[in-house]
Amino acid sequence: MMLKIGRIPYANLFPIFYNLNHIHQIQDYQYVDGVPTHLNNLLKEGSIDLSPSSSIEYIKNKDIYDYIDGHSVSSFGQIGSIFLFSNEPIQNLNEKIIKVTSHSATSICLLEIITNEFYNVFPKLVSDDKPYYDKDHPFLLIGDEALIHFKTDKTHNYIYDLGEIWYDFTGLPFVFALWIVRRKNLIDDKKRNLFNSFVMHLNTAKNKAYENISEIAQYYDLKGILTRDEIVNYWKKIDYNLTDRHKEGLKLFEELYFKVRGD
Repeated sequence: MMLKIGRIPYANLFPIFYNLNHIHQIQDYQYVDGVPTHLNNLLKEGSIDLSPSSSIEYIKNKDIYDYIDGHSVSSFGQIGSIFLFSNEPIQNLNEKIIKVTSHSATSICLLEIITNEFYNVFPKLVSDDKPYYDKDHPFLLIGDEALIHFKTDKTHNYIYDLGEIWYDFTGLPFVFALWIVRRKNLIDDKKRNLFNSFVMHLNTAKNKAYENISEIAQYYDLKGILTRDEIVNYWKKIDYNLTDRHKEGLKLFEELYFKVRGD
């Protein structure tokens, strides 16, 4: 029996998974790669046991999930890989189309809250696998696509970091992802024991991620586009903790999500 663990193949979690692979022999763990929306679906259907996954997935399905306390992908201000690219200021986007990446769940909800609640504008969000191909509309990117586009894009007048906007308006961190666990998958004692061991390994991986990010940067495959210093500076923006302050930000996100979506 193995513990099936979702793995987002983005730079934001590379330090965690790098350390996990060096802490523990992986024969007990089966990693399943996927973008956030794909891993959300695998969690919901029970094909994987746990995953660092969209915080909105947990918010919408608390009846089937728990989360691993103390762990998240968050930011106090800039996150550095969740960007809205636009040729107009965000205040001018009322009733305009914004193309949003189909890889995202949480960030799309955050963009809707930011536009509706913070700026009182109501754009139409249209999902697209490659939103940056459309030169006529603003677009939202996440993860490595956002990192690359931020480095190479020279055409857009306005580039908004959604983590920074959230913090400016709320003073709270934003929790982009939680380590979500599907309760029914851990009923078996052996799998529960594997899970308990994994939590200990995850704690160690997080602590080591803060200690050795400069060393880890040389192993990340975006080094051909981003310099080592740029990768390190990006990782320094990310907070892997989940404290009471983070939970306060998560609670506000939940309240605003249901206010905006009405469901």
